Amino acid sequence: MHEDLLAAMRQSIADGDQDAATATANQAIEVGLDPLVAIDEGYVPGLSYVGSCFSSGEMFLPDMMLAARAMNAAMAVLKPELAKRSQQRSVRGRVVIGTVKGDIHEIGKNLVGTMLSASGFEVVDLGVDVAPERFVDAARENNADIVGVSALLTTTMTGQRTVVESLAAAGLRPGVKVIVGGAPVTRAWAAEIGADGYSEDAVGAVALATKLMEGAAGAAQG
Repeated sequence: MHEDLLAAMRQSIADGDQDAATATANQAIEVGLDPLVAIDEGYVPGLSYVGSCFSSGEMFLPDMMLAARAMNAAMAVLKPELAKRSQQRSVRGRVVIGTVKGDIHEIGKNLVGTMLSASGFEVVDLGVDVAPERFVDAARENNADIVGVSALLTTTMTGQRTVVESLAAAGLRPGVKVIVGGAPVTRAWAAEIGADGYSEDAVGAVALATKLMEGAAGAAQG
């Protein structure tokens, strides 16, 4: 019934067009389209498309950034409508993310946060230059399933190890999983510091978080 509008939503994200994303979100409210449908069948598939194009080399980091901003613009319109209707999206898991102490890079972290949120995860973003104890406190306070730790400098990578060790010392491991990322980070480094996984981009981070949550669910059932 609203397929043309949903297609326009998907296109607004693919084009990275904040104005179009905002306009179609407002239009959804005007015509009475369920905001959950707008998000899950309109905007999220658009962001997934951009993510897949990024992974295959058809789109680049600026395209991802524009798509993320368009997604955030649409969500800014739709979230109040969800609250007004007392609706909530089902939460796939709770993730605390941040960039390690001494590092102020945030583009990659922000993209991961947007992609996770769009995919149904509840995300708490601690920002940049985050001390290990803040990761620990936030994981405990938010009952986090996963902590995502970004580092963009070789000199700050060791901060990821410190976060893993701090979570363990606080008694939160292995219940709270740790994923790491950033330009100098590798799968081997993730294994060396005892993290539960590594991803080189935001699309992979969503897949990794989903896999970890599925594994946790399977373990709980077992």
